[in-house]
Amino acid sequence: MRKTLLVCSLLLSACQPASAAPAQNTDGSLQPYLTSTPVATSTPNLLIIVETPQPTSTMQVYVIESGDTVSEIAEKFKIQQSDLLAANPDLNPNALTIGETIFIPDPSAQLAAASTPTPVPAPVTQAVCHPSADSGVWCFALLQNNSTLVLENISAQITLLDESNNIIASKTAFPILDVIPPNSSLPVYVYFPNTPADVTPQIQLLSAMQSDLSSRLPAMLNNTVAQIDWDGKSAQVSGLVILPAESNAANQVWVAAVAYDQDGTVVGVKRWEGGALQPGGSIRFEFQVSSLGGVIEAVEFAVQVR
Repeated sequence: MRKTLLVCSLLLSACQPASAAPAQNTDGSLQPYLTSTPVATSTPNLLIIVETPQPTSTMQVYVIESGDTVSEIAEKFKIQQSDLLAANPDLNPNALTIGETIFIPDPSAQLAAASTPTPVPAPVTQAVCHPSADSGVWCFALLQNNSTLVLENISAQITLLDESNNIIASKTAFPILDVIPPNSSLPVYVYFPNTPADVTPQIQLLSAMQSDLSSRLPAMLNNTVAQIDWDGKSAQVSGLVILPAESNAANQVWVAAVAYDQDGTVVGVKRWEGGALQPGGSIRFEFQVSSLGGVIEAVEFAVQVR
């Protein structure tokens, strides 16, 4: 039997053997901690890295209140509903969440950005699709944040092409966490039902806003462990989330695990969600991640709290 047990230190949590089953995307703005990510090798998949207007720092932040609607918020700030939704692509206009943070664009700044496209702030370093047992495919695109700022409000369009380069389907993909920390990578992903396995993904970044960490709660990972099963198709992961004593209390904790094969290609992701965490306290996490592709050779951990 093949079992590998790795204990990762606070600053080095790239663990071997782990795999992951995709997790459902959830709204929320949380503080990130992310370890280094294995470098992926070249891939035959078609990558489309386009020039996209980058949201500017003139955007306001608004917290949704009871009774708010998209039309009322747009009217309040004298903007178009379409501009509001474009600035918040993961916002469900039919199910606003009280306390959720959204971005309010400056119409004049958006117009200027639209007239002067800039290179996307998160290059796509790999794209891959893995067939599922129910005749669908899970598709991943690994985004790299090369800046010194956090990237948030992230979304990308994944379009599938057949062998003749005809479009089969297209969906919006989101990351496992809400942000990508500086000099780090995280995948966006989405599921396509009833889709053949021999498809080629095209990737287009739709949104990514830069911000700093000054207003976010700090969090650290410690004693992270990934134990891979004998066949390399799943792994049990565990560890501790620590909140510094000088921090404010957190009411929600997320821990994400991203699994990679021996070539550094994403084969799965999974997110664990915990409860409240007091300053100076810690909370233990333990969950399983499963590979959608090949044998798992490395697992990266990330944490967010709010």
